[in-house]
Amino acid sequence: MSMKAIGVFDIYDDSFLRLVSTEATLRRLHTGLAWAEGPAYFPALRSLIFSDIPENCMLRYDECNGQTSVFRSPSSNANGNTVDRQGRLVTCEHQTRRITRTEHDGTITVLADRTETNKRFNSPNDIVVRSDGSIWFTDPTYGIDSDYEGDQGESEIGGNHVYCLKDGKLHVVAKDFQQPNGLAFSPDERRLYIADTGKSHQPNDGPAHIRVFNVDDDSISLTGGEVFAECTDGFFDGFRLDTTGNIWTSAGEGVECYDGNTGILLGRIRVPEIVANVCFGGGVKRNVLYICATTSLYAIRLAVNGCKTF
Repeated sequence: MSMKAIGVFDIYDDSFLRLVSTEATLRRLHTGLAWAEGPAYFPALRSLIFSDIPENCMLRYDECNGQTSVFRSPSSNANGNTVDRQGRLVTCEHQTRRITRTEHDGTITVLADRTETNKRFNSPNDIVVRSDGSIWFTDPTYGIDSDYEGDQGESEIGGNHVYCLKDGKLHVVAKDFQQPNGLAFSPDERRLYIADTGKSHQPNDGPAHIRVFNVDDDSISLTGGEVFAECTDGFFDGFRLDTTGNIWTSAGEGVECYDGNTGILLGRIRVPEIVANVCFGGGVKRNVLYICATTSLYAIRLAVNGCKTF
C-alpha cells in the first residue's frame, strides 16, 4: 500500500485529505499519566472526562481554560466512560467489576455488577449508549489479570463477553471474543463495531482486529461478526466514528482512519506514544479529536465532525 506523509498525517487514500487539514498540529494537553484511557466529552461543560487506570483516578480537561484537574480519586480503577442521553457520566470500573452512572447531583448509581446468573463481571472495559437508552459494554479480563489496573482475581464467568443493558435487563450479545475491548455504533446505529485484543494474551495467534455486527430489529440481537479490519501496529483498542461513518481508532503509536463500509485504511495520525482511546469534542462542531495515549492527552482539529455519543 503506497503512502505519502504530510505533517503528522500518513495518507493512504486521497479521500483522507477531505477529512483532515494537513496544516493541523497535534497538541499535547496534559502529561504525567500512567495509562490514559476512557475519554468522554460533555458539550454543555466544554469538558472531557478521562481515566488514568493504574493511578486510580479520573481527570477533567477544560476546553475553555486548557486546565486539567482531578475529577474523581479514587475512581475504582475506572476505565471506559461515556455520556448517556440525559448528559450523565456512565463508567466501567475495573476494581468493583461494575457499571455505574454519576447522577447530576454527584451521587453514583450502580447499573450492573452481576451477570444474569449472579456472577461478577470480569472487569468492564469500554462502553457506549444507544439512542434508545440501552447501554452496551465489553468485559475482558485486564482488570483482574493483576493488581496493576484493578484487583487480581479469577473470572467467575469463564468467558469474556459483550453485554447490553436495556430497560433494566442484562443481555449477553456476543460470547465468541477472546478479549473484547472498544466498541462503537455506526451513525445509523444499524451496525456495531467491536475490537478484540486477544493478541495481548496470545501474542503468536491471538486476534488484533475489529469485527462488525448487524443490529437486529429487536435492538438487542447481533448477527454477522465478520472481521472488519486487522491491526498491523499494536492493537485496535478504543475508537469512535465520524458523521460520514469513518472509524478513527487507536493503533499502536497512532490513530488510524478506516472507511466504515469497506474497511479500507484511509490515513493515519502519528502520535509519539501508544494510543489507547479517542473521543470527539470541541463544542457543537465536534471536530476536535481527543487522544488518550499512554502518559498524555493529545488533541487535533479535523475537517470532519464526530458522531454524537449521547
